[in-house]
Amino acid sequence: TITRRRGAIEAYLARLDEELALVTSILGRGRRVVQVHLGGGTPNYLDDGELERLWRMLEGRFSFASDLDAAVEMDPRLGAEEQLGRLRALGFTRASFGVQDLDDRVQRAIGRIQPTAMVRHMIEAARTEGFEGVNVDLIYGLPEQTPESFARTLDLVIGLNPDRIACFGYAHVPAMQPHQRALERYHLPDSVERFELNRLAVARLTDAGYMWIGLDHFARPGDALARAAAERRLYRNFNGYTTMPATHLLAFGMSGIGDVGGCLVQNDADLAGWHGRIERGELATVRGHHLTEDDRRRRAAILALMCDLALPRGAAAALETEWERVLSFEEDGLVERRGEEIVVTPLGRYFLRTICTAFDAYLPAESDGRPMSRAI
Repeated sequence: TITRRRGAIEAYLARLDEELALVTSILGRGRRVVQVHLGGGTPNYLDDGELERLWRMLEGRFSFASDLDAAVEMDPRLGAEEQLGRLRALGFTRASFGVQDLDDRVQRAIGRIQPTAMVRHMIEAARTEGFEGVNVDLIYGLPEQTPESFARTLDLVIGLNPDRIACFGYAHVPAMQPHQRALERYHLPDSVERFELNRLAVARLTDAGYMWIGLDHFARPGDALARAAAERRLYRNFNGYTTMPATHLLAFGMSGIGDVGGCLVQNDADLAGWHGRIERGELATVRGHHLTEDDRRRRAAILALMCDLALPRGAAAALETEWERVLSFEEDGLVERRGEEIVVTPLGRYFLRTICTAFDAYLPAESDGRPMSRAI
């Protein structure tokens, strides 16, 4: 939610404090935390005092591990060296910059003007301030994007030398996000063009020495994410790939999605609704799902494919039909059987979501009879 009213931010932080109190009154204070992710858009819109207040709210209710992995998402247009220094002093160890694309024409179309020099300055400042890791987010399939323009963006980003790069596909869903209709006056890459843009990103980044991690992440070989992938310790949650699967994932704030005690839960995505629930002394949760044993088996199989690019026979022991369904992708060259594993081929990695839908029991078949996941 975009606002220039500092009073609205003050009210949000006060309500967030109440939500933290509600949740910890149930779970208990002092729970050990190994990872913190401050995201959800543009958290560095908060000023130094607000960021410190937020950190102290968390620190006062949880016990942070000595080797805490704390990441913050940042809009390069709003950052400053002083703010980066403050975030580092608080305890943040990784900074993730939302770059999206560095082409002028694409930036004008999406209304996000941020010159390469600005992004470079912020990345260099993060390193100077002692951040252990610098991440960059890119998006392919944006309005006015072409293979030529995206190739230039990729080369520029490689020159910035981030430790990790996430390259996501743009999801054009104006029915759910009405503001996206404004982008339809521009050229939107079709499915064939999107596929080429994705292939271009993989080729450029791997040629530059990055390891392709799972579905949409890239990391330098010495990075913890790359090591976790090589050692089959990788995990995927709502924020993407991570090196640390945790027993519980607690989410706070409007629309937050958590994974707590075998239940998937989501907070109210409406600002007024989120405020109202907490004001009444209620949890902000508006929907949830208790994982059954079948759910857990299916999730384990999906995670094996998503993270390890391989499905051991034992991971699908009670899912014979689904195992055979995954094997059927062998005809298209997307998977191959190696001993007691099904392994995703280099070509199959581009269709990893589709392969994983074989285990999604909640996904309705599309009109053409082939499922397409919107949730994995």
